[in-house]
Amino acid sequence: MKVVVLLYQGVTALDAVGPYEVLSRLPDTEVRFVAKEAGPVTTEGESLLLGAPYSIDETPAADVLIVPGGMRTPSQMVDDETLAWIRAVHETTTWTASVCTGALILGAAGLLKGVPATTHWYKMGVLKVMGAKPQPEARMVRSGKIVTAAGVSAGIDMALWLAGEIGGQERAEAIQLTIEYDPQPPFSAGHFSKASEPVRKLGKQFMDDIMPADQKRLVPKIAWRRFIDLVRTRR
Repeated sequence: MKVVVLLYQGVTALDAVGPYEVLSRLPDTEVRFVAKEAGPVTTEGESLLLGAPYSIDETPAADVLIVPGGMRTPSQMVDDETLAWIRAVHETTTWTASVCTGALILGAAGLLKGVPATTHWYKMGVLKVMGAKPQPEARMVRSGKIVTAAGVSAGIDMALWLAGEIGGQERAEAIQLTIEYDPQPPFSAGHFSKASEPVRKLGKQFMDDIMPADQKRLVPKIAWRRFIDLVRTRR
């Protein structure tokens, strides 16, 4: 089985590495990190590098496709080459999955039209604009062969679910035990509905502050593309 994880500049490390830690433990499984061009990729925060040994051109197919999120997802949402590759790979996948704002990239590729999905709480409104049916209370949403996970850490939950579907519950539980994934957070603010109003405001401010200015400038372009898509769909 081939699991392909898309990398790009500004990707959130745990979005990609979390599913890797789980799915790489399935038998007879190759996890391949790919990017538009093979080479090092700087993750969100610019203090960590991940390696993409293969380019998307060298990877025309996958059994499982994982699209992670990051603060530079807007760039991917207007990258026609990457979006075309996602659509092509999706045609023959067993599972196509996203973590966090990776769902917005799937949406930009046209894969979430009318599809129930989730993403990071900060971008739930954008998910709706992209044509999906947002499920803000869900940590993971499955619709056919498309699986979307909420923010960052939810990618581990999603990967364990996929491991259960692919290798069976017992093996998935063994992987969970192997990585000792038994969350016991010291605070109960891991979902927007659980956080206090001051914490919500601080969290939103944090997200606003770390969004790169060049990515904010892409918002009108993304909105225009979506408008054109809606017009064409109605004809």
